[in-house]
Amino acid sequence: MSALDSLYQQIILEQAKARTGADLPNNQLAGDHLPAGTGQCHQLNPVCGDEITLRVETEGSGDHRTVSGIHWAGDGCSISMASASILSELVVGLGAGEVQELIGNFREVMRSRGKLTADEEVLGDAAALSGVSKFPARVKCAMLAWVAAEDALKQTV
Repeated sequence: MSALDSLYQQIILEQAKARTGADLPNNQLAGDHLPAGTGQCHQLNPVCGDEITLRVETEGSGDHRTVSGIHWAGDGCSISMASASILSELVVGLGAGEVQELIGNFREVMRSRGKLTADEEVLGDAAALSGVSKFPARVKCAMLAWVAAEDALKQTV
C-alpha cells in the first residue's frame, strides 16, 4: 500500500468515527413541517443496507442561498459514514451553486472507475474516497450522502 493510500485510509477511518454533522435527532427524521430554506432527504442502499437521512439548511434566497447547516442520521459502512462526515465539513458556508459543483465533481470522480484523480484543492478530504471509484459496488456507499444532499438542497428553493 502506498503512503498516499495509507493516508487516505486513515482519513476515511477517522471521519467514520468523527461523524461530523450526525446530530439529526430521531424525532426529526420524518421531516414534517420543515422551516423555509430547509430540505431533507432519506437515502437507502438496498445492496448493503447503508442508510442516511440528511437535512440541509440554507440562508438567503434564489441564487444567493448559502448552506448554513447540514445534519444527518444514518448507519452504514465506514465509507458511507466517512463520506457523510466529510460532506458535512465541506459544504457549510458554501453557496448553493458551489455545493452543486462540488457534488458534480465528486460524482465525476466516483463514476471514473479510478481513471480520474481527485483534485484535493476542490474536494478536500473527499479526495480520500477517490480509490472507492475502482470498486463499483462501493461507489453507492460513497455517494449516498451526496445524493441526499443534492436532493435536499433542491428542496430549499
